[in-house]
Amino acid sequence: MRLSNMADYAVVIMSAASRHCGSARVSATDLAAETGVALPTAQKLVSILTKAGLLRSARGTGGGIMLARPAAAISVADIIEAVEGPIALTICCDAHKQSLGQHCVKEGNCSVQAHWPVVNTAVRGALAQINLAGLTR
Repeated sequence: MRLSNMADYAVVIMSAASRHCGSARVSATDLAAETGVALPTAQKLVSILTKAGLLRSARGTGGGIMLARPAAAISVADIIEAVEGPIALTICCDAHKQSLGQHCVKEGNCSVQAHWPVVNTAVRGALAQINLAGLTR
């Protein structure tokens, strides 16, 4: 399993944002400079993570970005799913891809298809055990 660059950068951006927890809000520009993530990518991720309820942003004087909840209450699974959608290691377990008409060519003749949800649950559970506070220590 390999994360997309966007999911990886989202974890990096969220880790940087958590280091500012309790202090003044930061901007996407600050987070980009601090992490080395390109500014357009940082801005896009801030928007995605805000829509997912992981970040809060405010415009104007005193505005900026901050975590929407404590770092200990945000898991790596939450961050990955905000960017990638539900964790599904195979296409037969990805309802979103199936709704787009993408299907496995072995569907119907696969002896392990019924077992993939167990694997997905285990992977998601492991990622859910790692919180943002633990990553920034």
